[in-house]
Amino acid sequence: MHAMILAAGQGKRMLPLTAHTPKPLLVARGRPLIEHHIVAFAKANIREIVINLGYLGEQIEAFLGNGSQYGVHIEYSKEDPILETGGGVAKALPLLKSDCFVVVSADILTNYPYETLPTAVPGLGHLVLVDNPPHHPGGDFGLQNGLVTQGPGPLLNFGGIGVYRHAFFDECPSGIFPIAPLLVKAIQKGLLSGEYYPGEWENIGTPEQLEQWG
Repeated sequence: MHAMILAAGQGKRMLPLTAHTPKPLLVARGRPLIEHHIVAFAKANIREIVINLGYLGEQIEAFLGNGSQYGVHIEYSKEDPILETGGGVAKALPLLKSDCFVVVSADILTNYPYETLPTAVPGLGHLVLVDNPPHHPGGDFGLQNGLVTQGPGPLLNFGGIGVYRHAFFDECPSGIFPIAPLLVKAIQKGLLSGEYYPGEWENIGTPEQLEQWG
């Protein structure tokens, strides 16, 4: 299974740390955020990785190279302008050669075991949901009988980890667009499975959060 790491954003909430450094290269627990994912993917034997680049992307490419030092192979999807989450994945689809592929946000810090992700899904995708963080107490989606829902009942936070089939993007718009509307459409059709992960997870969104995990 191929993997994609979303790493193109500007990380404005992390200023001034991101004034000259892209957010995925900020260090937490002794490693740049993006490196944690690459090491975890290699451990899970997911060795074909695509990274989208936008803001200060040349620094990310210079740091990671082709991935050989991690035992993986990295290709880059360069964006100008930055295409947001949905547009970024859609542009990279030709590089994501497995029918199902995992997409993860570079700015999350987690010990989620990627080797447990499904390598095939019966519908269009599979999401990992986590406990709601303090800044987003209302949550995003629910879970019922293994399917992601919009409620009723308590909602969980989308953890920025998902498995998607190429067909998930069949009816997507072109250019710049977020992935959220596509998720909602798949949920309404009952085509998005999911799981709850109770382990370590943090969206590193501010300098204060980064310092906590330093």
